[in-house]
Amino acid sequence: MTDSAFAPAMALALILAAPLFGALAAMVMGRRGAGIALATMAATGIGIVTLLVIIAGEGAFTLAIGGWEAPLGIQLRADGLAAGFVTTTALVMGAILAVAGKPFGAGAIERRGAYTFWPLALLLWGALNAIFLSGDLFNLYVGLELLTLVAVALVGIEGKRETLAAALRYMMFALMGSLLYLLGAALLYAAHGTLDIALLATRVGSAPGDIVAAAAITAGLAAKTALFPFHSWLPPAHSGAPAPASAMLSGLVPKASFYILLRFWFEAAPDIAGTGVLMLLGGLGALAMIYGSLLALHQDRLKLIIAYSTVAQLGYLFFVFPLAGGTSAAQPWAAGAWSGAIFHALSHAMAKASMFLCAGLVIEAVGHDRLPGMKGIVRTLPMTVFAFALAAITLMGLPPSGGFTAKYLMMTAAFAAGQPFWALMLIVAGLLAASYLYRPLALAFALPDADAKVPGAVSRARQAAPLALALAAILLGILSAAPFAFIQIGRPGAAVEGLE
Repeated sequence: MTDSAFAPAMALALILAAPLFGALAAMVMGRRGAGIALATMAATGIGIVTLLVIIAGEGAFTLAIGGWEAPLGIQLRADGLAAGFVTTTALVMGAILAVAGKPFGAGAIERRGAYTFWPLALLLWGALNAIFLSGDLFNLYVGLELLTLVAVALVGIEGKRETLAAALRYMMFALMGSLLYLLGAALLYAAHGTLDIALLATRVGSAPGDIVAAAAITAGLAAKTALFPFHSWLPPAHSGAPAPASAMLSGLVPKASFYILLRFWFEAAPDIAGTGVLMLLGGLGALAMIYGSLLALHQDRLKLIIAYSTVAQLGYLFFVFPLAGGTSAAQPWAAGAWSGAIFHALSHAMAKASMFLCAGLVIEAVGHDRLPGMKGIVRTLPMTVFAFALAAITLMGLPPSGGFTAKYLMMTAAFAAGQPFWALMLIVAGLLAASYLYRPLALAFALPDADAKVPGAVSRARQAAPLALALAAILLGILSAAPFAFIQIGRPGAAVEGLE
C-alpha cells in the first residue's frame, strides 16, 4: 500500500472497525460498557476527522477491499455525502451514549439493560457507518440487515409486553422491506452481473426487469424509512423504547434507508424513473407530513408527539425525488433540492435525537411523559427545556437553523421548477409543527399544580448532551455555506449552485 493510500484506508478502518470491536468488547466486559463506548467514540472520531480532511483536500475516493476491484471485490466509497452522514451519526451517538451512562451504567437496576444496551448501540453505530460508506447494493443490504436486527432488539430491550409487541411489529415491516430490497437486488444482478453502484449507472436502463427491480427496492426501502402508508410500526416502536434507543431509532435509523434510496435513484439508476413515479414518491411524502402532524396534535404523551412528528418530518425528504430526480437532475435547481433534502436529514437527525433525549430526562424527573404532568418543568430542567425549544426551531424550519436552510433550498427549487405545490406543503407542515410543538413548551413554562409531585433532580452534565445536539442543528444553518459545498464533493453531475 502506498503512503497516499494509507491515510484513507486507516480512516475508513477506524470508522468501520472501532464500533464493531467496541461492541464485541462490551459483550465480554459488560459492566465497563460506558468506558468502552468512550474509547470507541475517540477512535471513531479520529477516523472521521481524518476522512473529512482527506475529502476536503483531495476529493472523493473509493477503496477496494483486498485489492479486488468491482464487480468481484467489495468497494468502499467516501464522498461529501457519506462523510456528512458519518459525521452527523457520530455527533448524535456521542450525545446519546453520554446520556445513557446513568440508566444503562454499571449501577443500573435493570441488569439486562446494563449489559445489552452498549453492545447493541455500538453495533448499530457500526452498521450505520458501513451503510454510509458502502459502494454496492449487496453490502448495503448486509449493513441494512444488521441495522434492522439491532434496532428491533433496542425497541424491546426493556422486555415489557408493549415494547415486545412494538418490536415484533417493527420486525415484520423490516423483514418485508428486506425481502423486497433483496428481490430487486437479485433481479439487477441477474440482468447486469454486478451490484456495484458505479457500474450499474452505466448498465441499468428501461428494461422491464430493471423497472421491476427498482420498484421492489424502492418499496422495501420506503417501508424501512416509515414512509406513509408503511409508517404504523414507527410510533409504538419509538415511544415504547427507552429514550436513548428512541433517539437512535428516530434520528438515525430511518436515514440509512433514505440514504440508500438517494444512492440508488441518483447514482445507480438516475434515468429509470418517470415523472409519475417521482410525483408518487413526493405525494406520499406530502401525505406523511399532513397525517403525522395531525396525529401529533392529538397526543397527550411527549414521546408520542415526537414519534408522530418523525412520521411527518420524514415526508419532507421525499420531495427531493420530483424536484431533483429524472429529467430534473440536469436542471440548475437540482443541486438546491438535493442539498435541501440532505440538510433536512442531517438537521432532523440532531434535533429529533435531542428531543427524545429531552423526553427521557423529563421522564426521569417526573416519572412519566404525560403532558399535564410537565407543568412548570422548566424550573427543574431549564437546560432540557431550552434544548427542546432549540430543536423545535429546527423542526419548524425557522431561521437561523439547519431546518430553515433545508426549507429555503427546497422551496427555492420548487418555485424554480414550476412546482409550487411542494413549497406550499412545506409551509403548511411548518405551521402544523409549530402547533404540536407549542403545547409541551407552553406547559413547561406554566405554573405547576398545587398538588403536583416535586420533580427529581437531573445533573446538568446530562442535560448538556441534548442541548449540544440542538445547538449543532442551529449551527448547521448558521454555517450552512461550508456544509453545502462539502456535500457536493463527489456527487455525479452536481450542478454549480450557491446559497444566494
